[in-house]
Amino acid sequence: MSEVIHWRPARGSLDLDAGDLHLWRIRTDDRGLDLDEGLSLLGEHQQARARRMRHAAYRERYVRSHAGLRLILSRYLDLAPRAIAFEHGPAGKPFVTASALSFNLTTTGDLALVGLCTGAASELGVDCEWIRPRVDLQGVAKRMFEPDALGRLAAAPETERLECFYRAWTALEADAKSDGRGLFRPRATDAVRPAIAHCIPETGYVAAVARAWLPPIAQWLTFELDSR
Repeated sequence: MSEVIHWRPARGSLDLDAGDLHLWRIRTDDRGLDLDEGLSLLGEHQQARARRMRHAAYRERYVRSHAGLRLILSRYLDLAPRAIAFEHGPAGKPFVTASALSFNLTTTGDLALVGLCTGAASELGVDCEWIRPRVDLQGVAKRMFEPDALGRLAAAPETERLECFYRAWTALEADAKSDGRGLFRPRATDAVRPAIAHCIPETGYVAAVARAWLPPIAQWLTFELDSR
């Protein structure tokens, strides 16, 4: 069973010690940030990208999640949200310029999650999925999952198979995002497989967090971004 996350409000600046894991929830639907305010917090390239999006729901999710990310990072970096600069690794994984803070953003359905950590072995991957029926579930599993995950899926009762699939999928995504290699690039031969922890950020969703070392979920600090 995955642990249900209980979210709390956060006020003011925050500190992050080596070994800590902070996880944030961002609302990306109408309960989230005002869209005009969110757009004003984005960098120029992000604003241009948002304006090019023709699908309103995708545009709103993008604006609210990335503006929310900037608001969250500003609490740790002592910078204005729009002043935060990003760079990208070889496979496109973003990181904050000149900072030891590691973060990872994931969006699905009407929420986004942001994980943050710092210190040694701080490569971090977070994935969250809205649990919903999927076409050709078994076919996707056979193409993407390792034998252990396939075995657990085959052994799961029919009523639990969909959740079992998404647990395996989020673990796969979080692992691939932790070192930025992506789903279709092999792990480096000398790379250490990260620890994976699952949690339930909200009813109907499952999330996975990947890092070389993870504290117990009970020790995570879990915050809800205040959209007011």
